[in-house]
Amino acid sequence: MNKIKVIVDSTMDLTKEYLKENDILVLPLGVTFGEEVYKDGVTITVDELYSKVKETNKLPKTSAISTQELYDAFKTYLDQGYDIFYTGISSKLSSSYNNACVARDELDPSRILVFDSCNLSTGIGLQVCKAVEMIKQGFNLKQIEEKLTEIRPLVRAQFLIEQMDYLYKGGRCSSLSYFLASALYMKPIIRVIDGGMKVFKKPIGKTIKACNALLDIFKKDLENMDTSLVMITSTAAPASEKYLYEEVKKYIKEENIMVTHAGSVISSHCGPGTIGILYIMKQ
Repeated sequence: MNKIKVIVDSTMDLTKEYLKENDILVLPLGVTFGEEVYKDGVTITVDELYSKVKETNKLPKTSAISTQELYDAFKTYLDQGYDIFYTGISSKLSSSYNNACVARDELDPSRILVFDSCNLSTGIGLQVCKAVEMIKQGFNLKQIEEKLTEIRPLVRAQFLIEQMDYLYKGGRCSSLSYFLASALYMKPIIRVIDGGMKVFKKPIGKTIKACNALLDIFKKDLENMDTSLVMITSTAAPASEKYLYEEVKKYIKEENIMVTHAGSVISSHCGPGTIGILYIMKQ
């Protein structure tokens, strides 16, 4: 059986240490300000992104990985004798998945698994970690696809949105919703459902109340949760990150908690202060 190379897109938000340890190739999505085009996590950082948004008062546009980039990456490892496992942001949120399918079909579909995570950020990352475990156990591509298809709907990805500005400017909420949320100091909790983003809860008041609402969801799920890996993922939310980590570790072993930070593409859509607790439910 061939070795399997794991290739992911930059929206999966796993730590650099984990990616390096498991020899995972990351392909960046694009971030565009005016005429300037950047590569997520390569030629632009999240801090630089927020600075540019503040300077221009405009959000960047984000772009998918091109078919050619995916083709070149796949071919490089096919030529080295690898089979390939690829996943990234939900097909409902980017054309990267479809582009990967085109590249796969132009090469060798029997040796390339393009898997739709139906998720974003570490909602993808959790599935990548499961795939890595399976590869270490000797699973082939078909077995990985079958198992991940079972796991995929069990992923719970929910995020507290600190600032509604980014969702509003990005066209992901109406002017009325934006006005009401701002007037009421609402910190909505967004959950990924069926590959798209939906408002799940609408806590009102200070950020700590929204963090506690996130924790309430987490604690209700504990009984049926796969506690081998829980993610806390944020962008520019140090106080909330510290608070949630201290609370989550009361229930989850510290070595089973992975704290990560969102890249430029995810951050450009959700804005600073966003934070989530992500995990997988048991079957």
